[in-house]
Amino acid sequence: MHSFAQLTAAFEERFIKDTPFPVAPHNLYEPCNYLLQLGGKRVRPVLCLMGNELFGDIKPDAWHAGYAIELFHNFTLIHDDIMDKAPLRRGKQTVHEKYGLTAGILCGDVMNIYSYEQLAYVKTALPQILHLFNKTAIEVCEGQQWDMDFEARNDVHIDEYIHMITLKTSVLLACALKMGALIGGATEGNADKLYEFGKNLGIAFQLQDDYLDAYGATDKLGKQNGGDIKANKKTYLLLKALENSNIEQRAAIDKLLNSDEEGKVAAMLQLFSDTRADLACRDAVELYSKKAFDSLEDVAALKARKSSLHELATYLLQRDK
Repeated sequence: MHSFAQLTAAFEERFIKDTPFPVAPHNLYEPCNYLLQLGGKRVRPVLCLMGNELFGDIKPDAWHAGYAIELFHNFTLIHDDIMDKAPLRRGKQTVHEKYGLTAGILCGDVMNIYSYEQLAYVKTALPQILHLFNKTAIEVCEGQQWDMDFEARNDVHIDEYIHMITLKTSVLLACALKMGALIGGATEGNADKLYEFGKNLGIAFQLQDDYLDAYGATDKLGKQNGGDIKANKKTYLLLKALENSNIEQRAAIDKLLNSDEEGKVAAMLQLFSDTRADLACRDAVELYSKKAFDSLEDVAALKARKSSLHELATYLLQRDK
């Protein structure tokens, strides 16, 4: 069994070597190489490898599936950055900022196609894996559209938000684990339980991220608290505060949402506290964390083989609160 750190290092070395883009046309492939060389945590492809190793030695198919997942993930980042008009990604210029909008669109398109090229090398359970990958790709697009739709709505409910983050963030983690499990020879039942583990882990992680953006330690997070508040993002905290607020609190929240005053973050944090939205968010993190760990516990695999996944999930969910 390998640790997450060991598999991340192994994946990073093989990914750059095994998935080279052609030299020409230069203006198409240089932006692709630029983004991949910015690095990243490689969580999703490594989860695929870990899903495989839960049931046996890592097979060559798992590496190709991991490459497909990472290429697809990076494709979504390029297009998300275009839609968000984001200037930076991992501290560097985004692809569309550096190379132009047309290059960003084409680079994303070709990277998505290359992800399917990698799946063509998979021999184990390919029909199930291709169906799962396609389903996940559609859901990620749906999640992005819901996220954009929410920006223009003032009536978003908590259950809609959970559905959105499930599609936009969680299902790709779940897909990676299930693909790895199927390649490793897992039964459909065990693969589904691992999928539920990944899905609920992803939801808990995103809710934790909402909380940390507001309350996390700035020195450890590497950014100032309250970025979501300043941007009026419809996070779990804001939606729960709106749901729990009385007339006066609702008026205060609405006023802050239409304000750029210096004390906006502190005032909104106080309202999160007054409406108990902060406690509700932490409770939700615990709820989805428990669902994730219960699903992992139900997987019929040796406990020793589950330890790496358990340790990774614990690490992801125990950032500074």
